[in-house]
Amino acid sequence: MLPPVSKARTASTSRVAGPDAALLLALAAARVADETRGVDIRVLDLRQITPVVDYFVIATGSSRRQLHAMADEIEKAVKAELHDVKRGGEGYEEGRWIVLDYGNVMVHLFDPEAREYWDLEGLWSDAPRVPLPGAEAAAR
Repeated sequence: MLPPVSKARTASTSRVAGPDAALLLALAAARVADETRGVDIRVLDLRQITPVVDYFVIATGSSRRQLHAMADEIEKAVKAELHDVKRGGEGYEEGRWIVLDYGNVMVHLFDPEAREYWDLEGLWSDAPRVPLPGAEAAAR
């Protein structure tokens, strides 16, 4: 299990302030995906590759219900801990690939088949992977 992210406070619908704001949001989303039994969780650092987004968070869920739970819990945690809200989202109704758009962070929640088909890690293979806190301990 990933440890909690330190809390930061900003105005109600604005992003967390500071140079590490996007990273804090990405790590919070990854932690919640882990807590809701997401697997194969990755955070990709896209800052040197594209000006469009800073980080991708990618996780796999085993069912539509689990993907919905991950998406719902990520939204709740980001709002409660970081005082941020998503700007948009797609795929919730179909439940095979849910995208949560936080502006500088995009959270991608896949079922196994959709993740393999779209292969975001392959498409963005030049992006460094961000080490996840606690991941080393969990792997032992």
